[in-house]
Formats: sequence, structure tokens, C-alpha cells
Amino acid sequence: MTAERDFPDSPPYELRQPSDQRIPFVFNSPHSGRSYPEAFLQQAQLDSRTIRRSEDCFVDQLFSSAVMLGAPLMVAHFPRAYLDVNREPYELDAKMFLEPLPPYANGHSARVAGGLGTVPRLVGEGQEIYAHKLHIEEALKRIDTIYKPYHALLGDILVSTRERFGYGVLVDCHSMPTGIRFPESGMRPDFIIGDRFGTSCAPELAAAAIHLLRELGYVVVHNKPYAGGYITEHYGRPLKQFHALQIEVNRGLYLNEHNYEKKAGFDQLQRDIALFLRDLVSLPDFHFLDSPLAAE
Repeated sequence: MTAERDFPDSPPYELRQPSDQRIPFVFNSPHSGRSYPEAFLQQAQLDSRTIRRSEDCFVDQLFSSAVMLGAPLMVAHFPRAYLDVNREPYELDAKMFLEPLPPYANGHSARVAGGLGTVPRLVGEGQEIYAHKLHIEEALKRIDTIYKPYHALLGDILVSTRERFGYGVLVDCHSMPTGIRFPESGMRPDFIIGDRFGTSCAPELAAAAIHLLRELGYVVVHNKPYAGGYITEHYGRPLKQFHALQIEVNRGLYLNEHNYEKKAGFDQLQRDIALFLRDLVSLPDFHFLDSPLAAE
């Protein structure tokens, strides 16, 4: 039995493609999945609302204009609480399982310690997902039949993009809780741009993203507190002409986090993101092909 059988009504993820890829950009929404398998919900001790606390609600819709601009968009339908593809393949928490972890598992990362491994133990502000320990085979099944094919497809898209255009740019799209603020100022950022502290993409890309969003009137910060997760780190290889950027959107701009319904500001934010993407994907090629990182 495969984990895909947990999703009988729709595939666990999909690739939304334009009729012709016209730009060297690929977009990814790995945490916006909202299809919760019944078998998973039966394993959980959380109610149907609380279990959604880690979900990047509607982010795939906020960035849907990417396809109209000529870029592929990867979208997860499986929820982050079920499987997190923004982790290493085997970041697993030994406390969750009846059997020992396999020797190749990473059970000691900071993300595992925080309960947010590849198969998460927690959602939101520390709520335990599962009522009982799982068999390790359950986690390995999700990784083998969903995680690995997801990354294989994403990697193939990026390789074909580089082959066609000379370079590829991955934009990893996320949302963050409303309560994210800076202690020293109390300021609430609207967007956080992450580039792994300047290592995952040409500096012009991050600088342009910050500038364009600020021009639209948003409060934008760089790498704090989100510099980019596994996807940004893993795929961001400027020396090999792969650039990766993470974008975090504050959910308070568009979402009621109590009932998970769109707020009145959703449509305006979606329009602003469409304007932002239009200008971001128009950056000249030399920013990437002649990047100092690519030239090292």
C-alpha cells in the first residue's frame, strides 16, 4: 500500500503549467495543501481546525498568476502536518515511532527537536498531532511514495528550465503567522525574503524582490526570521546556474486565522503579488548569468 491511496479523490500534488514556459522561473507552494486524508485524521488527536495551524492557506492561489506569466507552479495538496517536503528526506523524531529509526535518518536536527521534521510531530504553537506512536513504516511510506516523487519532479523541472534558458530560478512560496513581530520595534513584516543569507541566489534577485514589494507599500525584511528552508538551501546553487528564493507572506494580510476564511484584503493582495511577479520575472538575464556567485 502506498501513501497515495490516502488521496483517492485527487493527486497528492500537481504541476500547473503554461502552454509554453516563457520564462526561466519555477514557482513552488509546498505547504498550501488542504486535503486531509481520513486515515490521517483518525490517527490525530487534534480537531479539524487546530490541525490546520501549520497550513499555508491559499498561498497557491495568491501566486497563481505565475502560470499566466509563463512559469510552472508546483502545488502540494497533501497538508504540511501530514508530510513536509521542505525538510531533508529523513528528518524524523524517534519519539514518534514504535520502532527505532533507520540508521540513515537524521533524528537530531534543530527542526526535529522543534517537532517539525519530515513527518511532523507538532503543529502551530506546539500542539501534538498524534494520539499514539506510529509505525516507522508509515513515515517511510509517505517519504517513498510522495516526498521523493515530489522532489524528483521539481528537480526535473528546474533542470529542463536551465537547459532551455541557461539558468533556472525557483521561487518557494510560503505564509507566516500573523503574530510574527520584531521585539525591538514591534513591527509586523508583511513579507520576508529569504536567500540563505546571500548564498542561494544572485544578490540582485533578493534585492529586486525587496525593492518591488516596498514600492507596492509593504513592510519587507530580509532573512529574519526566515532565511529559507531545505528547498531554498538544496536547490539554490548559483555556481550551477540554479537560483532559489523564499517568499513568506503574512497571513494577517489575507486570512482569518480562526476560521481559515479569506479576509476582504485577499483580492487586493493577489493583484499586488501579480504585479510584483510581473516585474520580478522581467529582471535582465545578466543578473543571473553574470552574478558574482555564478562567476566564482
